[in-house]
Amino acid sequence: MKTRYITAVIVAFLSFTACTKLDEKLNGQINDAGVGSGNVAAVLNSAYNAMRAPYQGPYGWWALQEFPSDEAIVPTRGGDWDDNGAWRALHLHRWASDHTRIHSVYRDLNSVSYVATSVLQFSPTPQQAAEARFLRAFAQFSILDGWNQVPYRDPGEDVTLPSRVRKNTEAIAYIIAELTEILPALPTSPNTGATKDAAKMLLMKCYLNKGAFLNRAAPTFDPADMAKVIGLADEIITGGAYTLTPNYFDNFAPKNDLLAKENVFTGKNSGGVDAGGLNAMWVAPLHYNQSPSGNNGFCTLSDFYNKFEASDSRRGGAYTGVTDVSGVRVGFLVGQQVNQTGALIKNRLGENLIFTPEVNIIERDPKRLENAGIRVIKYPVDYANGSSGFPDNDWVYYRYSDVLLMKAEALLRTGQGPLALPLVNLVRTTRGASIWGSVSLDQLLDERGREFFWEGVRRQDLIRFGKFLTPWQEKPSDDPKYLIFPIPANQMANPNYTQNPGY
Repeated sequence: MKTRYITAVIVAFLSFTACTKLDEKLNGQINDAGVGSGNVAAVLNSAYNAMRAPYQGPYGWWALQEFPSDEAIVPTRGGDWDDNGAWRALHLHRWASDHTRIHSVYRDLNSVSYVATSVLQFSPTPQQAAEARFLRAFAQFSILDGWNQVPYRDPGEDVTLPSRVRKNTEAIAYIIAELTEILPALPTSPNTGATKDAAKMLLMKCYLNKGAFLNRAAPTFDPADMAKVIGLADEIITGGAYTLTPNYFDNFAPKNDLLAKENVFTGKNSGGVDAGGLNAMWVAPLHYNQSPSGNNGFCTLSDFYNKFEASDSRRGGAYTGVTDVSGVRVGFLVGQQVNQTGALIKNRLGENLIFTPEVNIIERDPKRLENAGIRVIKYPVDYANGSSGFPDNDWVYYRYSDVLLMKAEALLRTGQGPLALPLVNLVRTTRGASIWGSVSLDQLLDERGREFFWEGVRRQDLIRFGKFLTPWQEKPSDDPKYLIFPIPANQMANPNYTQNPGY
């Protein structure tokens, strides 16, 4: 019986944003007779698992946050990674309403929202309901961030009818109210699920980004909202549950549930048993002749790499259990690549595999196709579970360092720079970077780039700091319409949508 009802939920969410009249009536009001407390737990678990499609790995929400930024690029390498220009369009800010990646991510985020909503029709416990509502708020925050309009349904609502839509002002107010209401019912642990601290961090992000969501071209920062950010940060800080992890890459490593001291909210992966698409974080950037064998694709840009001091541990280096197994380092891979014995790795032309800082969005020189671009390994490779495709690294959504830097930003935006500086320096000195004597908003944006590179937050940060439309490597200045993604063309039959300006 449990499988039947969970399957019904999954089938129903596939129609979440659709408004086409179906030949067969899908009730959307799945009969809750026979759904007991154990089954409710299973449906809630399906909501957690639904998070994997849009969030885990480099092809979903991560791609929409990173490739339109100064942190990541997918160069077309001869005939490889062309994909009808879809990757180039993201970095160049030239996407349209039929962009396949924008469509698929939008669909998957709304699937999370719908499955989480479905939990609420099965008489969950107060904690189960709070967790489901948190997951829904988490997904809807991303939808608001990307598209400025959030479709929604009530539990059990007929899925053959058009979903209703909340626009920016109503949507951010709704998310804030939801999180505030569910906070008392959320647990304090584990960090692989919805907790009080995870909800507080999402609330911090709501208040910090609210002015940007309401006017992305000219974000404003209400002192009352900044006070909320500071207050919520203080609650987490004084709770004493987290400290900065001495080895930065332990936060992302296999068994990071045991190694990391600063992860506030993660997506659970069980090595060799069950996991999302995190292994693509290795396959997408690495070369064919490295281990694991990669697809020779994703890389970063030299201007971004040059923001790091030589002493900064976030630049990466050797990592036990990875480098001694394959020669692959963590962080930024630049220069000659070697295997675990130190032997030089060759590319497919038989020449030395030397990753160069310079990269073009279209690479045509045969001698550069496999060497151009600095590769990035944020999550240390899990070789123990490599053959299964199910790595043991938990996916990282929120870290304690973000609490510190969001508080620092709110202090800076309310003229309290001297109070912000120790927070920034705590992060910097833990990572081996130099101590600053003062800090500005521009410096803080760069520091957020160093601390959260390749974690799927850069686009949001650039918009909030007013830098998203500025030119950077391989991207000219562009149209303000790209501050928001278009509603996918195949969703526009819903009369409750208004296509975003310019599309």
